[in-house]
Amino acid sequence: MVASVDEPDRDSIAIIGELIAIPTVSRDPNRDLLAYVVGFLGRYGIASDILWNEDRTKGNLWATIGPADVPGVILSGHSDVVPVDGQSWTSDPFVMREADGLLYGRGACDMKGFLGIVLAAVPDLVRRDLKAPVHIAISYDEEFGCTGVRSLIDRLACMPVKPALCIVGEPTSMQVIIGHKGGGMYRVVVTGQAAHSSLAPRAVNAIEYAAEIIAFIKTLAREQAEHGPHDHGYDLSHSTISVNTIQGGAALNIVPDSCVFQFDIRALPDVEARDIVARIEAHVAEAILPRMKAIAPEAGVRIESVVELVGLDTDAAHPAVTFVKRLVRRNDHAKVAYGTEAGLFSASAGIVSVVCGPGSIEQAHKPDEYLALGQVEICARMIERLADQLEDEGLPW
Repeated sequence: MVASVDEPDRDSIAIIGELIAIPTVSRDPNRDLLAYVVGFLGRYGIASDILWNEDRTKGNLWATIGPADVPGVILSGHSDVVPVDGQSWTSDPFVMREADGLLYGRGACDMKGFLGIVLAAVPDLVRRDLKAPVHIAISYDEEFGCTGVRSLIDRLACMPVKPALCIVGEPTSMQVIIGHKGGGMYRVVVTGQAAHSSLAPRAVNAIEYAAEIIAFIKTLAREQAEHGPHDHGYDLSHSTISVNTIQGGAALNIVPDSCVFQFDIRALPDVEARDIVARIEAHVAEAILPRMKAIAPEAGVRIESVVELVGLDTDAAHPAVTFVKRLVRRNDHAKVAYGTEAGLFSASAGIVSVVCGPGSIEQAHKPDEYLALGQVEICARMIERLADQLEDEGLPW
């Protein structure tokens, strides 16, 4: 049962608009957004800690409201958004537009909406006598495979008093998500030997050998679909493997000496993506490379990891899951195929994590991305109930 929706939270809406106006596309710095948040929190006496990258163009922000020596709750979101290049928007994507009960703008749901709602709750949080803290975490480069948050995760893993719960506010329509797939993205570089196409048998056709490897990957994908393992808590109950980009060849009459393709693995939490990659490497070593090198000893195949994604698998019976369900006034939970930073908070920092935030993932990354005002209100009430609990008695487990 979803909570009833009252009038929209105008403070949240105003801050969401200010965050959208700071264009933090992943390829660009997030310094301006961090400066905004540091200034906002500073007005309420809250210190911010920034973990910068090497060139200080991007950073993770960490702030604590309440006692730091007691396990508390992280409200976590990423600052970066995907590009708008080539998309057809009805209005400026970096100027929030409110119309027909919807907030339009790049990042409205993914995920400046959640960040704006969290910041709007700060004045109330600082007035309360919290028995357990609320931590605000804002990361960078989530859209590049959750790479930026790792320096913050490393710090959390070493904290003497770690938070007891992390709520990652990715858009879930305020449903509690307890699991998501992990996996990785990989690049395969096939190096052959060029020749005039009239002498094709004397060359090593990189595209043709790449095609053989791709066919083997398809076999592995079919094997996962048919034989599992399966987890029917997911829409797609099995791990998936797909080849999604390919480049090769210089001219129609030249046997290509190079081909590069990339594949993506979305693995169930109990499936190791590296084991799948190891099978591909073994097939290449046994069935592909000997034939290539018999013609050209310098030929080769290289498999590179672009990014590795950590899955999430939180026990549905954990009291933290029950707690968050109570906050959102919903009794259901789900698992999703896309990845989030929650897997890192859980697996690498040892913090029980769920994903729950306003807006629909169906709107993420699209032109005219939007967040419904009703979702803003439901999320704001969730944080208000969290504050009530932490003020009354702290965490109930």
